Amino acid sequence: MQGPPIAADAAPQFRAPLPGAADVVVIGGGIAGVTTALYLARDGLSVVLCEKGLIAAEQSSRNWGWVRAQGRDEAEIPVMLTARRLWQGLAQELGDGLGLTTCGVSYLARDEATLARYENWLTVARRHGLDSRILGRAELAQAMPHKAGWAGALQTPSDMRAEPATAVPAIARLAAREGVAIREHCAVRAIETQAGRISGVVTEDGPVRADRVLLAGGAWSGLFAANAGLHLPQLSVRATAAATEALPDIWQGAAADPDFAFRRRADGGYTLAPGTGHDFWIGPAAFRHLRAYLPMIRRDLSQTRLQAFAPAGYPDNWRTPRRWRADRPTPFEAMRVLNPPPNPRRLKKLQQDFAAAFPQIGVPKLRAVWAGMIDTMPDQVPVLDESAIPGLFIATGLSGHGFGIGPGVGHVMSRLIQNRDPGHDLSRFRYARFIDGSPVTLGLEI
Repeated sequence: MQGPPIAADAAPQFRAPLPGAADVVVIGGGIAGVTTALYLARDGLSVVLCEKGLIAAEQSSRNWGWVRAQGRDEAEIPVMLTARRLWQGLAQELGDGLGLTTCGVSYLARDEATLARYENWLTVARRHGLDSRILGRAELAQAMPHKAGWAGALQTPSDMRAEPATAVPAIARLAAREGVAIREHCAVRAIETQAGRISGVVTEDGPVRADRVLLAGGAWSGLFAANAGLHLPQLSVRATAAATEALPDIWQGAAADPDFAFRRRADGGYTLAPGTGHDFWIGPAAFRHLRAYLPMIRRDLSQTRLQAFAPAGYPDNWRTPRRWRADRPTPFEAMRVLNPPPNPRRLKKLQQDFAAAFPQIGVPKLRAVWAGMIDTMPDQVPVLDESAIPGLFIATGLSGHGFGIGPGVGHVMSRLIQNRDPGHDLSRFRYARFIDGSPVTLGLEI
């Protein structure tokens, strides 16, 4: 059974010549790095984007494809509303390649207590002008015939979905046409500094001089930052997903309860995933950052399956080097694409849960299965800031909801890198919150 559409062993499509100098070097070819590069180029800067593997081959093509404002940490919502506008603009430029559809997102409540918690979130929604509303039991059953017994749902009709595996490469091609030098299979091994600030990077294909660098390496960002002497308490969890064969249209939008999530696909099937379940491999970084993650552990441990040892080559494997020289191969070259196997037990349960909720369809046949490593921070919101090294910016830790907000992240990071007003209050996302003694504050749980 095939995995995600962007195969880990596919040939590189972007191999622009590596210039000796640029205004900005972007490390990482996920949606945050690609959109930042695009908006920098549109502002007239010369940009090099280096991707150790393939554009969007990790979590940016393995996610659910939701483009949502609903349920986010409140500090993210203004950036997400900017992202929504940018998604719509990109769709006008790129056409159907994004698969962008306004379909609504629904959180399904199994009981009245959960529905009441969702209703409390409407206060947040109203502050930001969202069209979120509560669907009662009868209204939901009429709109989505089911046997799950859901008490109702929180729904935001203006939320959207897109096709991750085609959307991000399409945006990358647009960025390349607008002058971004994108080079796949080109790991950045280390940064270089002069007088305490960024002066360039060393890649496996040679050095590039630049006085501004963006680290947008997803699950690899914490490892890269540590080699640069930075404290970035990032961990990753494995998330399993699947695509079904074509199925009858039961719901055009995206929806989730704690057991499973689903969204309509452009190919007529559904993307299915565990609603809140993840797998976590314990490694040295988990011990190092344990104190910072205690609030999240207390809240989410029941939803997480712990495993003792990460596979060889993973960012937090016990044998993955934590320090390396720039003139030698690094962990990033050793594993071009982080391609974890899906959890077969979760896949079987997904099929069972879907069939129980929609017996008129039955057990769905899966045409593709995959997994991805979701990079997270202790408070489940990203770092969007300049680091302790002047000129080195960080955009990482998007915690499983980075695809939808990606263009908004690209927009604010492009402005930060140019020392311009990002247009939003980013204090919640500052890098220093993990080194200045600030308490870890989890967002509103709904």
